[in-house]
Amino acid sequence: MAEAHPVGFRWVMKAKERGATIIHVDPRFSRTSALANIWVPIRAGSDITFLGGIIHHVIENELFFRDYVVHYTNASCILRDDYGDPEDNADGYFSGWNENWRAYEMESWQYKGEGLSYPERDLTLQDPQCVFQKLKRHFARYTPKMVEKVCGVPPALFQKVADTLVRASGPDKTAAICYAVGWTQHSKGVQIIRTASILQLLLGNIGRPGGGILALRGHASIQGSTDIPTLYDILPGYLAMPQGGDEETLQKYLDAHTPKTGLWSNTPAYFISLLKAYYGKSATGENDFGYDWLPKITADHSFFEYLYDMADGKMEGMFLIGQNSAVGAPNTRLQRRSMAKLKWFVIRDMVETEPARFWRDSAEIERGELRTDEIETEVFFFPAAGHAEKEGAFTNTQRLLQWREKAVEPPGDSRSDAWFIHQLALRLIAKATASDDPIDEPLRALDWWYPEDEFGEPTMEAVLAEINGWKTEPQPNAEGVLFGRDRQGQQHHGPQVADYNELKADGSTACGAWIYSGVFNRDGVNKANARQSKDYLGHGWGFSWPSDRRIIYNRASAKPNGEPWSERKKLVWWESEKWTGIDVPDFKASKPPDYRPRGDETGLDGQRGDAPFILHEDGLGWMYVPKGLQDGPLPTHYEPLESPVRNPLYSRDTNPVVNWFTRNENRFAPPGDPRFPYVLTTYRLTEHHTGGGMSRFLSHLSELQPEMFVEISPELAAKLKIDNSDYVCIVSLRGAIEARALVSRRIQPVKLNGKTVHQVAIPFHFGAAGPLRGNAANNLVAISGEPNVTIMESKALVCNIIPGRLPRGPAFLDWLERNAPQAGQPPNLHPEQPPPGAPTGGRFSRSHGREGKT
Repeated sequence: MAEAHPVGFRWVMKAKERGATIIHVDPRFSRTSALANIWVPIRAGSDITFLGGIIHHVIENELFFRDYVVHYTNASCILRDDYGDPEDNADGYFSGWNENWRAYEMESWQYKGEGLSYPERDLTLQDPQCVFQKLKRHFARYTPKMVEKVCGVPPALFQKVADTLVRASGPDKTAAICYAVGWTQHSKGVQIIRTASILQLLLGNIGRPGGGILALRGHASIQGSTDIPTLYDILPGYLAMPQGGDEETLQKYLDAHTPKTGLWSNTPAYFISLLKAYYGKSATGENDFGYDWLPKITADHSFFEYLYDMADGKMEGMFLIGQNSAVGAPNTRLQRRSMAKLKWFVIRDMVETEPARFWRDSAEIERGELRTDEIETEVFFFPAAGHAEKEGAFTNTQRLLQWREKAVEPPGDSRSDAWFIHQLALRLIAKATASDDPIDEPLRALDWWYPEDEFGEPTMEAVLAEINGWKTEPQPNAEGVLFGRDRQGQQHHGPQVADYNELKADGSTACGAWIYSGVFNRDGVNKANARQSKDYLGHGWGFSWPSDRRIIYNRASAKPNGEPWSERKKLVWWESEKWTGIDVPDFKASKPPDYRPRGDETGLDGQRGDAPFILHEDGLGWMYVPKGLQDGPLPTHYEPLESPVRNPLYSRDTNPVVNWFTRNENRFAPPGDPRFPYVLTTYRLTEHHTGGGMSRFLSHLSELQPEMFVEISPELAAKLKIDNSDYVCIVSLRGAIEARALVSRRIQPVKLNGKTVHQVAIPFHFGAAGPLRGNAANNLVAISGEPNVTIMESKALVCNIIPGRLPRGPAFLDWLERNAPQAGQPPNLHPEQPPPGAPTGGRFSRSHGREGKT
């Protein structure tokens, strides 16, 4: 965190100055480790076992926060009798596995009782079918000895961490967990974070000041780009993207996604208000508010699927906006070769990054894998404005919207992202309007009303006003109307809504993202631009969704009876017949703590007065996930897709639902492959940023970190006869790169069940463009898809280290075949990897049959 998020780490150091204990778990000893109280070197990819060991310790020794767990989590909920756990046969599978689909049928994961809204419960936690007992059994084998065997963490160090975390939790203490892509970029990344959630729920560290789980994002608005997503499978505000086939009508969609109880019971209001924001007056009750115009998911439409289409010549063109897939994406060698199959390629960036020049000076051109005169791809490069050269909002990890004003004009022909999308939309809509083709109807229906300045730049506060939401019927001279006239000067809409509680399902409101509603309401104040903090939670500085609530699920900060757990940790409480406190209560203000629904209520009225987790139908924190995850209701240790060892817990080595993206150019090494004996992980440098486009082109940053390197331990260096700063080659089944050796005690070998396993680590910022050049780390990384979010596994793979320089030109291909032989071998070398054409796994499991040429 100190290296990748140095500004945020300032507050960690403030906490340490006030007595907090900092624990850092990482394969490398970094700047964070140097400032932490405890450093835990761990084998990359073994996090679930480490966290599961702490869960086992907390449960076995009855160290959990019992009152919190009993009342606020689903530990007491009773599961169906046909639920089966991986521990039943130690095979790594939950009940419901369908080998033909490579996916789970999840009916057996449900509660007993009336669905998710009213489950049967045992508040004593003694029923053998209750979640608590299942959780206890699930992690029973995650002992300190097992942690040592899987993670390489000595029992004494593990015990120190467990004791420290428990001491920091309770009625008057809380502990927070921070993570970054070191947890997400795994074949079970979602389940790693789920394990941390279980641990924090057991300790009572969710919904309370000083607790929680904080995702340290890759840049300033990654949270914003999931809230209002650039993802294919969700809509703004985490509304589900409609699925083709099952959800062909609006009513079918709403039936599938509207639960009886909880905040999501208002899905019709959120969703129809979004359709009204998209289509305006064109969206009416008679045409299901334009639902037919909305795209429907028919399969996995992730970037990796696009890449395979590109590689197979099935994709004509692509927009690449602020992304460097030739450096930052997995299997970058295949990425660059696939770009040559496009007919047109639009790139927007501040500098000429690797994708814009792959056709003339990439490594593949030098080696003869691609020839410039044979590449037909037409590349259009648009210079982009930087973040200080445009206005708009960021949303950071604490859900805080902060407005940034334009500091300087962008140079030359550089334009903002908003300008580009706005001008592109105007041109496409004009073409659609001149067409009578039914396929163009969704474009013709768009309500593209945004006012603009003399340079064609859309007014970004007008966009924020639409995101907040308004009454759709124009009301002349009404108060609370913001940016009420469209591009033609006509009255466009009525007053702003106050917050998401005013959204309706009848078409009378429009809202671009329900969770942001309230940020720019009818008082006319852009709260994202507020800069007058009034308390330690930061109220008055920016706007934290929803409703400027700084700690979500904060009903959990009070006892079931509404009193604070302690004076030191008080946040919201029940007083004088209402909820009050330091934060905006995450609860209906008048709902008493002892409220009990009859069983026929809907929405928030269907949840108890002691049920803080209002987004869940049952109002409880989910230690066990009865719906929504593709790879199981509880986290389970699986080995990385490439590993030097077998899974000591289960007969199944890898996550059974993962998408391997099987292809000749994307092979995986089998377990314990002697050709690739070392664990490889990647990481960030303070001096460089992501794919390097914002740092490698700056001389002062390039001087601070001037060359690609690999960190190896003194023990491994001695074994391979490598000296510090020697050139070495790192090789995997996807490719090879050259780097300088940084021989350092910062990375250490680990002992796994008596076997010494060496780990190596490389930064991922380097590439072939700009004044500072180096081989891209992601040449080594395979394309894979974690079952829930389709993220690749770049933090735990295997490699070999070979002393010396990497051959240049065509000699590279012969060298690679000698050191990573693949000729004549099948694309699925791993025994658990499905063959080409097999079902891909997960919710979009299908036989894609996409096999590239050798």
